[in-house]
Amino acid sequence: MIQNVGNHLRRGFASVFSSRTSQKSASRAEHNGAMADGEGYRNPTEVQMSQLVLPCHTNQHSELSVGQLLKWIDIAACLSAERHAGCPCVTASMDDIYFEHTISVGQVVNIKAKVNRAFNSSMEVGIQVVSEDMCSEKQWSVCKALATFVAHREISKVKLKQITPRTEEEKTEYSVAAERRRMRMVYEDTIKDLLANYVIQDDLGSRDCSSMVPAEKTRVESVELVVPSHANHQGNTFGGQIMAWMENVATIAASRLCCAQPTLKAIEMFHFRGPSQIGDRLVLKAIVNNAFKHSMEVGVRVDAYRQEAEIHRRHINSAFMTFVVLDADDQPQLLPWIRPQPGDGERRYREASARKKIRLDRKYIVSCKQTEVPLSVPWDPSNQVYLSYNNVSSLKMLVAKDNWVLSSETNQVRLYTLEDDKFLSFYMEMVVHVDAAQAFQLLSDLSRRPVWDKHYRSAELLQQVDEDDAIYHVISPPLGGETKPQDFVILASRRKPCDNGDPYVIALRSVMLPTHRETPEYRRGETLCSGFCLWREGDQLTKVSYYNQATTGFLNYLTTNVAGLSSEFCTTFKACEQFLLDNRNDLAPSLQTL
Repeated sequence: MIQNVGNHLRRGFASVFSSRTSQKSASRAEHNGAMADGEGYRNPTEVQMSQLVLPCHTNQHSELSVGQLLKWIDIAACLSAERHAGCPCVTASMDDIYFEHTISVGQVVNIKAKVNRAFNSSMEVGIQVVSEDMCSEKQWSVCKALATFVAHREISKVKLKQITPRTEEEKTEYSVAAERRRMRMVYEDTIKDLLANYVIQDDLGSRDCSSMVPAEKTRVESVELVVPSHANHQGNTFGGQIMAWMENVATIAASRLCCAQPTLKAIEMFHFRGPSQIGDRLVLKAIVNNAFKHSMEVGVRVDAYRQEAEIHRRHINSAFMTFVVLDADDQPQLLPWIRPQPGDGERRYREASARKKIRLDRKYIVSCKQTEVPLSVPWDPSNQVYLSYNNVSSLKMLVAKDNWVLSSETNQVRLYTLEDDKFLSFYMEMVVHVDAAQAFQLLSDLSRRPVWDKHYRSAELLQQVDEDDAIYHVISPPLGGETKPQDFVILASRRKPCDNGDPYVIALRSVMLPTHRETPEYRRGETLCSGFCLWREGDQLTKVSYYNQATTGFLNYLTTNVAGLSSEFCTTFKACEQFLLDNRNDLAPSLQTL
């Protein structure tokens, strides 16, 4: 029976792949024809900017200065935001900028910006920067950035219209933008929690103080007078200009540590806390917070004041920048250690170590391509925010794919399949007469899943991490001819809708716990990406979809185990429907908290 299920899916995926190939060819021909006629689809918020790099734009290396690039990025992003908002917009933040390539004199900088998602009065703008050599026609990816802009209207409160994503890329960015916004909002709390509850490794006490550079030696303070040429079209100081000034003082601080010309590799976040205007004096301060083996973190702070009220300074911006020093072969050199001052200096030193840990965790968990992420990642409470983000985002990206094919429909249950790169995926869909919030509460509790899913022998709650995340130990019956039951350690992450039209999300993925390693009595199973999406279709009416993604090597596991599906796909899913109907009134009082 299990083999028949596998064969059924294999045949389905083969036919899907064949039909999709022909569909893609036809679609590509149609698309090319449309583009030839100048009628290809273009996002209405998209702004494209091309700039020729002149000597006046460069630094001491005859490369485009990052400060100038930040100015161009901010202009393009602002134009995109205002195109959507229909009113003036100001920069609230710009985060996670990783510079992959430098740009030389004579090359062209191509910047593309578009609004990924609009919330109430703010919106996320995605920016891509590519450099182009006009002589060789080669192109290189320089960086990507995410900016948050806030619509600003003097006479009335702004309520932004929603973005309507059309392409798969736009749908993905739209759905994941809510997760990124959630991470930005808890970022400072994440740092504080990391410092308060976990040991940040540093060997400050064991280092030879004589070979360390005092942090005070790297301190830089500069003042700038905001004149009309620094203002934007609203009369406030141009955000890109402030970022350029910040990059300048940060570079000076970094060079004082290494006595060389440093290269900026990453910017953690520009966080604009308030505006400044023509006539303001901006005081920019920078210092090296910590130096690691091949990189250093420089903290920058900007305060503003009026000439007549110098003692009343306003904190308007801050950022953390990562620098390296490259040798002749573009390899990072060893850096001297930093000796922080007692008090605030040591605090900044440890916070820099915490941010480095988060950057590495994020690179491992968030930035990797889906094909590069291991099925089970180690659970570490200090990684919780990013593990949860990756769990939910992976499911949302799977949902956003636009090449699903309907394979069967039985008893009002639809089965869709998808073969994409290295993965085999499917999802099932039905409509139930249960409120979406009630269904969300019932399906979020995996300990109740054995009631309706015979492929869950038991599901024990191991750790209630917080309101949205929990870890379960799931035991399933033996697979095929195996004699041992399978077990899984699963992180369940749930999300309520961010806006009308968003689904309730319950995302599942495998994690590794040191307290629950693989044992002889069970055969350890793993799941990469699975879970539920629940859409409110009306009063007491919910569309329930279950998704599962796995590599081809896990086909049998996919069809017979933690996915909760077997040859009785329809039977299992209908049992889920009956479970929801039977228990739809159990949680009525608690729904007031949703």
